[in-house]
Amino acid sequence: MSIVLLIAVVLLLITVPISVVIGIVCIAPTFIVDNFPANIDYVIRNMVSGVDNTPILAIPLFMLSGALMARGGISKKLFDVFAYFIGSRTAGMPSAVIITCLFYGAISGSGPATTAAVGAMTIPILVSLGYNKVFSAALVATAGGLGVIIPPSIPFILYGLATGVSVGAMFTAGILPGILIALCLMTYAYIYCRVKGEDKEKIKANHKALKDKGFLVVFKESFWALLTPIIILGGIYSGIVTPTEAATVSVFYALLICLFIYKTISVKRLLPIFVESVRMYAPLTILLAMAMALGRILTLMRVPMILADYITDNFTTKIGLLLVLNGVFLVMGMVMDTGPAIIILSPILMPIAVAMGIDPIHLGIIMVVNLAIGFVTPPFGMNLFVASPLIDTPVVTVGKMAYPFVLAFIIALAIITFVPAVSLILL
Repeated sequence: MSIVLLIAVVLLLITVPISVVIGIVCIAPTFIVDNFPANIDYVIRNMVSGVDNTPILAIPLFMLSGALMARGGISKKLFDVFAYFIGSRTAGMPSAVIITCLFYGAISGSGPATTAAVGAMTIPILVSLGYNKVFSAALVATAGGLGVIIPPSIPFILYGLATGVSVGAMFTAGILPGILIALCLMTYAYIYCRVKGEDKEKIKANHKALKDKGFLVVFKESFWALLTPIIILGGIYSGIVTPTEAATVSVFYALLICLFIYKTISVKRLLPIFVESVRMYAPLTILLAMAMALGRILTLMRVPMILADYITDNFTTKIGLLLVLNGVFLVMGMVMDTGPAIIILSPILMPIAVAMGIDPIHLGIIMVVNLAIGFVTPPFGMNLFVASPLIDTPVVTVGKMAYPFVLAFIIALAIITFVPAVSLILL
């Protein structure tokens, strides 16, 4: 096991793509260990069987609906209604961006998708109002992490697939943590704007333009966009549809409002959007398939049992275990994509956590929040790579500006970790 681990670490350090690393780790034991019970055929069979299930269909469907909504300008309509109410207040416009990410996350279920859709629309607005462009990009990159916490969340679906926990219960448990994180991010945005100041004249002029349109006009323009999360989540929580069926509904709803109500997408533009969605999902499918196979290989290598013995021997309290788990998840979020991390880690760590009295749903929320922080931390930091081109600025520069937002995220994480009721009270 130590040789396989060393191979994985070396490959990651020399920046070999994570999918290649996982593939090599899957087949390495066959060549290193005599009579190892899994050969290449075994790995391939488990890759296929790992993604051959109905619930996983929710992921590409939510990705497709998110792409349709992004091209249809839904994020702009959401932003306008929030800016109408709080745009004139201190940090009102940055806070409106955070709330927009919160709502858009309930449409896309993806952090990078939320960052791209909301950032492309709101960053130019913030810059035109006098806000620092790097601050604006860091704000959107961090708030984009809400896309994987507020339901429907693609990582929650993956956690349910990997552990057998109800996806609907995970969706319900993610509501309050998502709101709490948004409030922490808005608190820092308020402090930043109080210290750095704002161009009140430009902000008031922008807000006046919205006010002149009138509430009814703004609300009418945003009504169908605001209705999207209500339809998706309402259908799931009422028991009318499963999460996979809700994802299907979200695609048809996106087509309906973008083609026929807002008319922001033409039929001719649908094929490129479908192609783009396939290109986004195809690499993730390969990663998930390999991660599923790796999970089986690690089980054959007795890694879960070895890790369980180590943790139970060295950490005897629930608080100690929670601190260790947070550390592991934070580090994994920095170097690995969310999907493979969940598929590999959750089946290994859940039995240990449950034995120490940690609710499996609470564990899932902790894991996803940690991995969401990984979206804005190097070297992976997918949201940083999405946001930095929007302002033509190096990723490192945006990452440095994002550190205070990350600290706000971690404060929310601490509350979520040690106050389980934040996640479980709605269940």
